[in-house]
Amino acid sequence: MEEFMTEKEQAAVLMDRYIELQRIKKAEDREKEIDYQIRTTKAKLETLGVVTETLDL
Repeated sequence: MEEFMTEKEQAAVLMDRYIELQRIKKAEDREKEIDYQIRTTKAKLETLGVVTETLDL
């Protein structure tokens, strides 16, 4: 069974991404903000059952 995101869901995901990028751009400590973004994104992915260990560089 294929699952598709609605346009509203796609817009919400892209809005979140845009906000994340703006936070990084404006952060006083970019490394700290990037680490925060990675941690929160990893937590969201793991909540959905995505194994993130293979994604780490």
